[in-house]
Amino acid sequence: MTVKTAQARINLANIIESLLGYSITKVGSNGALSNDEKNYNPQGKIKPLYHISSDNSVLARAQKRQDLLLIKQQQNIETILAMAMAFCPDVASSKQPDADWVEHFIGLCEDTSNESMQTLWAKILTGETLNPGTFSIKSLQTLKHMTQREADALQKCVSLSSYNEKDDSHFILLGFYKKPSIFDLLRKGNKVSLNLGKTGISFPDILTLMDLNLLYRKEIESAVLKSGQELTLSFFSQKVTLKATSNDLVLSYYKFTQTGDELSKLINVPVNKVYKQLINSALEVEFDLAWHATK
Repeated sequence: MTVKTAQARINLANIIESLLGYSITKVGSNGALSNDEKNYNPQGKIKPLYHISSDNSVLARAQKRQDLLLIKQQQNIETILAMAMAFCPDVASSKQPDADWVEHFIGLCEDTSNESMQTLWAKILTGETLNPGTFSIKSLQTLKHMTQREADALQKCVSLSSYNEKDDSHFILLGFYKKPSIFDLLRKGNKVSLNLGKTGISFPDILTLMDLNLLYRKEIESAVLKSGQELTLSFFSQKVTLKATSNDLVLSYYKFTQTGDELSKLINVPVNKVYKQLINSALEVEFDLAWHATK
């Protein structure tokens, strides 16, 4: 047995003891099986090499496991509620979250032990307290089933997302093309695209958010922009105004779903620096760009 194998078995034993409240030990001195019939149960199956070290009944052990689970859930709930209090500003608020929403919140967040995920839950409760109706039950259910890896993918994509106040939506700009006229039917083939791979975002990250129903699966196109028409996109701490310098320009993007919009509000990250450079270099061909800090 290698040191790595031994450590893995020790880790597994610790996990089992934390879940059951009892340690697990090896049967016999060396655990080796022989042809002796005592190593077989009445059905002729080989007896397990390990057993739970307890003289208590199965019912008593089950009750202890349930007690441990309830204790852990209570600790998770209390940690999240304490975080929410720390996040909540001291401002006036005339409304309170719906009582049923709060019950759903408690039931869905209680199994979250990861500190980063607990932070997201706390921010949801704070946001809902400040502005009831901000987060739907569907968003809570989505967050409950999200892994840390999926939450990391969301954070990466939020660093690329901009907010269009006119449409009240978040999206990831992918590029643009000039709509072809009847005299230039092949022009769309000259689409200018942003290489998201250079920003540290992988296509599997995008697919992950699509699978979670946080991003729409199909690429979406904007309305046709005319020369002189402006569009302002807001990032976390910056805004950029795009002014079309010619007619018939069409932007393409991945749009966040309603659930994606709601959960993206929990993450405050500045615009990805490489992505900002890609926007500047790609769009300057047909747009005048002006960046400025948000107030």
